[in-house]
Parts: sequence; C-alpha cells; structure tokens
Amino acid sequence: MNDKAQCLKKCFFQGICYENPVFRLMLGLCPTLAVTVSLKNGLAIGIAATFVLLGSNIIVSLFKDFVPAQVRIPCYILIIASFVTIAKLVLQAYFPLVYAELGLFVDIMVVNCIILGRAEAFASKNSVSMSIADALGMGIGFTLAAGGIGAIREILGSGKLLGIPILGSAYNPVTVMVLAPGAFITIGVIMAIINKFNALKQKQAVKTVDYCKS
Repeated sequence: MNDKAQCLKKCFFQGICYENPVFRLMLGLCPTLAVTVSLKNGLAIGIAATFVLLGSNIIVSLFKDFVPAQVRIPCYILIIASFVTIAKLVLQAYFPLVYAELGLFVDIMVVNCIILGRAEAFASKNSVSMSIADALGMGIGFTLAAGGIGAIREILGSGKLLGIPILGSAYNPVTVMVLAPGAFITIGVIMAIINKFNALKQKQAVKTVDYCKS
C-alpha cells in the first residue's frame, strides 16, 4: 500500500474510531441528544449529516484557493446551507414522517460544529481525496454513534427495535430512556466504558514497555 492510500485509510478511520465526533470530540451533541430516541432517527440524522459533510468538504476543498480569507466562514456557511437545503427537500419529499420527527434539527445542521469545523479545519487545507475520506470517516462515525445511542434508548425505553418487539411482553419499559435525560445517561455510560477501555489499554502498554526494558 502506497503512502497516499495509507494516509486516506488513516484519515477515514480517524473519524470513526480515534476522533469520533460524539464520543471523542464531543461535537454535534445537540442533535444527538435531541433526536436519538430510536435507531431510525439516529440513522436518519447521521446519513443526512454525512451527505452534507461530504458535499461541503468537496466544494470547500475544490475552491479553497479562490476564497479570500476574510470571507471564508460566510462562504463555508453558504455552501453548507445549500447541501442542508437539498437534504431537507429530499427528506420532505420522500421521507415526510422522518422529517417530521427530525424537524428543526435538519435546518440547524447549517451551523453544526462537526460540519463547519471540518470545512474550516480540514477541507480548506487538504486535497479533495483527503477531504472525501475525512467527510466519510466523520460522517460514518457520527452515524454509528447516533444510531447506537438511538438503538439503546429505543430498546430500553420501549422494548422494541425499529418498532419490532424484541424483549417480550413481560418487559417493563424504562420510560426515562426515551426522554431527554435518557440521552445524557446513555452517552455518559458509553463514554465511561470507552474511557475505561482506553485506560486499560494504556496501562497494558506501559506494562509491556516496562517488561521489555527489564
């Protein structure tokens, strides 16, 4: 594998694992907390955000040398708003029920810190191919996080997944999980598990280094 392919691979997996926008960078929490009451909603907002990320990253990277530094942020917002409008119209036309549930959170993707941040911090400084890899990695990372949170909340809050009962009629739903506090609890528990896992990995790495030195 050549150096460029390795860079693209690293850039792609960075957003999914090591710099996951929700669990590592703590970005995009507003829609994540608000709409992830089910797996369907989590995947829908994630896919919409990935589309906007991909489109805006490509355009910003293509025209980065032609945008004056003084007006770069307004230009980025205009580009992002164009793709958000496309996503909104597609959802309204073909998935009206999903759009009704997502509502305002589709519109405010224009100022979503993940999308605007990647345009400013990455796409404006890198090639189109790298920007595509970054957008896909960040988008998939956000989608997996939002979908995972939505699935956990839906299962515990209703005993169902995608509307299909999976825990049986004897299960007593934990109502708080489909309310706002349920999102905070779910994210907090997942982040605690991730941090504990990372701490154990670091501890094991230190032990390995010490063993090699002895």
